[in-house]
Amino acid sequence: MNMSEPTQFNAEGLRGEMLRDEPMAQHVSWRAGGVAQRMYRPADLADLQQFLRRTPAEEPLLAVGLGSNLLVRDGGFRGTVVQMVGALAELRMDGELIYAQAGVPGAKLARFAASNNLCGAEFFVGIPGTLGGMLAMNAGCYGSETWQKVVRVQVLTRGGELLERTPQEYEIGYRHVRRISDLGFGICGEAPQTDFAKSEILNPKSSEEFFVGAWLKLETGDVEKARQDIKALMEKRSASQPLQLPNAGSVFRNPEGGHAAKLIEGCGLKGKRIGGAEVSQKHANFIVNAGGATAADIENLIEEVRTTVLQQTGVELHPEVRIVGEKTI
Repeated sequence: MNMSEPTQFNAEGLRGEMLRDEPMAQHVSWRAGGVAQRMYRPADLADLQQFLRRTPAEEPLLAVGLGSNLLVRDGGFRGTVVQMVGALAELRMDGELIYAQAGVPGAKLARFAASNNLCGAEFFVGIPGTLGGMLAMNAGCYGSETWQKVVRVQVLTRGGELLERTPQEYEIGYRHVRRISDLGFGICGEAPQTDFAKSEILNPKSSEEFFVGAWLKLETGDVEKARQDIKALMEKRSASQPLQLPNAGSVFRNPEGGHAAKLIEGCGLKGKRIGGAEVSQKHANFIVNAGGATAADIENLIEEVRTTVLQQTGVELHPEVRIVGEKTI
């Protein structure tokens, strides 16, 4: 499917790579979905700044890390995907703080902290994503959340301006981050609750920003225990999650005072299938690509689970995953 359209970019001085009609199934952990009209792989942070300065203001942009909480509909994404992994990979000590860029995977961040005699980052091994996505949704597991460790963040505006912000400038909650001055949706925040089945990618606004880095404060402690905790958490994840099949991690947020997985299992939905998409037999809050699943299969199964749980329990589940792009006719 060729989606190329004449969006004009000034490529002078850019060092990254522009791909066209890029299959997003290769870049999301569900291994399903349509193509991106364009994908830009910046060389580094400075190159990403230059790219944003040269990008038309009306161009929809989507920042992608490991694609572990993302589904691109089968009709594809009409805009430009910016691939953070491999480009924004800087990870270093900055005095007593860790500075990490948005493309750093959680497991690598956890191990780096332990190797520098710091504790408190162990939980990052349980998050199958990169720091940019973890900042955007305040990802967490095993009782810890990303923003509990953040001292300040680094963001890029749509115009390529590099800024630093503090946690006090954001409204931060469970799987929720939004800059306080934003009235609507921003790339670094989350959309207001909408009808899931009707959700679409929104056009960019000048106030949108990308998380491109953060400074994290951790504590010194028993580093050998931290290493053992990392190993134990990885083993726990492997034992409790269907990692042998393509998945996007937890599909739904836990409702207040409860667990999405228990509600889904209680409704008899384990093993429920639509096409190649299946509610995992191992963990009910995971939907796996059991073979040949389309993005539509996955999206329809998510909606089927939501509808069934609401009808049987009265609890409305809200997806953690982001669904973008166009449906096929």
